[in-house]
Amino acid sequence: MARVVMQAVVSVDGYIAYPDDTVGPLFDWYGNGDTEVTARGSGWTFQVSQASADYVQPFWDAVKVTVIGRHLFDTTNGWDGDPAAGDELVVVTHRPLPEAWLADHPDAPFHTAGSVEAGIALAKKLAGDGLVCVTAGDLGGQAFSAGLVDEIAMDVAPVVLGEGVRFFGSHAGTVLLDDPDRVVQGDRVLHLHYTVRR
Repeated sequence: MARVVMQAVVSVDGYIAYPDDTVGPLFDWYGNGDTEVTARGSGWTFQVSQASADYVQPFWDAVKVTVIGRHLFDTTNGWDGDPAAGDELVVVTHRPLPEAWLADHPDAPFHTAGSVEAGIALAKKLAGDGLVCVTAGDLGGQAFSAGLVDEIAMDVAPVVLGEGVRFFGSHAGTVLLDDPDRVVQGDRVLHLHYTVRR
């Protein structure tokens, strides 16, 4: 059965972007090393430290399906039809994807779902026994609040943004995680992985 992990690069104070959706220095670590990593879905490559590569590449390789919200789809133009990670992508949206975008990307392995619950269910079906990655922020927070997230993966950048888009979105309330089973110090990033207690 597929596992669902909520993931993002995050500031020390818990933000994944500024209020205008820009990421400022959060992604600086993607270009400060001498070891290449490649996102399987998009084919994008980055130069990171060896420690980050040893953590990030196996994680990216394990992702079969990514789940995003409509806002991220619109902000990135659906990554021009290539999932940032994984083989397929599920967009949780109440509106159809733009007809012009669909015409320009007829072979894009994208699916839509009308709710977080339906999106996660579809992603798990598509992923088989692989990994489903749900993006942090509003969508991830909704999935987390609904008890649909099994794991948390945070790439913590040493910066305090002070405001912006919260990693856990609008989630409120206490949820216990197990102790981190992975703690990897990269160059200008700390990779943390937790399992959600059930």
